[in-house]
Amino acid sequence: MPSGSRGDEERIEVAVDPARFVREVRSEIAKVTWPSRRETLVSTGLVIAMAAAIAVFFLIVDQVIGLGVRALFGAGF
Repeated sequence: MPSGSRGDEERIEVAVDPARFVREVRSEIAKVTWPSRRETLVSTGLVIAMAAAIAVFFLIVDQVIGLGVRALFGAGF
């Protein structure tokens, strides 16, 4: 590799400084826009409702397919 290669220009210095790491993490957490309690509850409710709707949908689809298979192969009801 030639002397003036890109690797020499982009040398990354890695240092282990737990105190600096904690300060940087706290600084980044302060920049986060946290959802309000109401937003969290609404989002949670929507996720639960959608999961229930999808479960019911797949239950119905499964029952219809099961009826079709039983009718096709003549299995007893």
